[in-house]
Amino acid sequence: MYKNYRVVCNTAAGRRRYMQYLFPPIIASDLVDRYDIWVNTNDPCDIEFFKQIAQKYPKVNLVWQPDGIVNGIKSINAFYKTCIEEDTIYIKLDDDVVWLEPDFFEKMLAFRIDNPDYFLVSPMVINNAICTYVMQIFGKIKLSKYMNARANHSILWRSGVFAVHLHKWFLDNYLKTGRYKELYCGKIPIATNRFSINSILWFGSTMKQFDGIVLDDDEEYLSVIKPTQLNASNCLNCDALISHFAFRPQREYLDKKFILEEYGVFLQEEWNNMPKISLINKDIQLLMREIKANESVLKLSKPIYREIKPTLKQKMKSNFKTLIRKLKLLVVIYTEKKYITPQD
Repeated sequence: MYKNYRVVCNTAAGRRRYMQYLFPPIIASDLVDRYDIWVNTNDPCDIEFFKQIAQKYPKVNLVWQPDGIVNGIKSINAFYKTCIEEDTIYIKLDDDVVWLEPDFFEKMLAFRIDNPDYFLVSPMVINNAICTYVMQIFGKIKLSKYMNARANHSILWRSGVFAVHLHKWFLDNYLKTGRYKELYCGKIPIATNRFSINSILWFGSTMKQFDGIVLDDDEEYLSVIKPTQLNASNCLNCDALISHFAFRPQREYLDKKFILEEYGVFLQEEWNNMPKISLINKDIQLLMREIKANESVLKLSKPIYREIKPTLKQKMKSNFKTLIRKLKLLVVIYTEKKYITPQD
C-alpha cells in the first residue's frame, strides 16, 4: 500500500533470462501488494519458472491470457482488462527491465499521486528513444549528431550498436560509480507523441473508464490514441531511473557483446549488500538452475495456448527482414560506428 492506494505491478511475460533480475526488487518491495505476471508465452520452461515462483511467493499472481491465445506483443492488449481496480495504482514493467534504482517505487508512486491529471507517467528509461532524446537536450549525453524525438528512431530504437554503446556508457560512468542521479532531468510532459512503454503507471479508476479495452498495438493505443480521446497527456518523471535491455532489432548484437551478463554481475554484487533481496535472488538463481537441468523434459509439455500461425506471406516477409538484419549486423561488426561522444 502507498497512501491508501493498493499497488499492483505487472509484466507481460516472459523470458526468464531477463526476469531473474526483475523479480528480486519487486518481491522485496514493501510497497508492492501484488505482482501480476501476464503469462503471454507457450514456452514450457518459462511457464514452469513462473509457476514455481508463484508457489513460493504469495505476492506473485499468474494471469492467463484472457482469450486463450499467444501472438507475441499482439496478444498483450487483452490483459489490460484485468487492470481496472479502484483505489489501485498499476506499475507495468517490461520483462527485460534489468535495473531499477533503489527507491524507484516510492518515487514513482509519489509522482503518480502528485500528478493525477496525466494519463500515464513513466520514469526515465535507459535505452528508450524518447528518454535518450531528453538526455541529449539536457546535455546529459553527447551524441555524434542531433537525434530527433521519434519512438522508433532508426538509431536510438533500432541500432544494436548504439544500444551497446548506451548501456556501456551508463554502466561504466553512472551505474558502477553510483553517479546515476547526475542524469536526472526533472518533469517532462509528453505531447501527442508515441513513446516506448517500458515502464508506465496508471490509476485503475482511469483504466476502468473504458473497461481496460485496449485495441491492437497497446503502445500506440495507450501512449497516443487513448490520451488524445481523453483530452489528456502523459509525463516522464526523469528524476527516477531504470534500465531497459533491448528492443527486438537490438537484441542479437547486445547478446554478442554480453551486455545482459554484465548487468547480472553488477546486480549480484550489489544485492550481496541487501539481505532481503539477496535471499530472494538466491532462490531465483537456484530455480534457474533447476529449470535448466529439466529443460529437455519440460519442453515435451503440450502448449497451454492456441498460437496464431503466420501466413506464408508473413513468413517470407519475416525471413527477408531477418536476412537483412543479419547482413546489417555483419557490416556493423566490422565497421562499428561511435554514436556517443565522451563528455568534456
